[in-house]
Amino acid sequence: MSDYENTTGNGINAEEKQWGMFAHLAALAGIVIPLGNLLGPLIVWLVKKDTMPFVADQGREALNFNITVFIAAFVSGILTLVLIGFLLLIFVGIAWLVLTILAALAANKGEAYRYPFTLRLIK
Repeated sequence: MSDYENTTGNGINAEEKQWGMFAHLAALAGIVIPLGNLLGPLIVWLVKKDTMPFVADQGREALNFNITVFIAAFVSGILTLVLIGFLLLIFVGIAWLVLTILAALAANKGEAYRYPFTLRLIK
């Protein structure tokens, strides 16, 4: 029996769940590496997209979300000139962290997580 057939419940094996979780958590590299929130999910997606369908889906979702967050943070940065941007940057940062953790936990359970308010640019 192959690893893919030896699954728990929903047809996704433990390795795929773990890589799906990594696809989301890789975005946390953005805390220490400039643009790491884009590069982390991009690398996981590019490496695993052809061999693991669940990871391809979750990596694409994480990448799309982090592109959306980048755009929101950029616009918020510009809006700091009129002071509202500071509040928006705080809100975007907290929402990014919370949603990334929620997505990682869902992927670790084998659930396909969909981020709210995400531009789905990568198909």
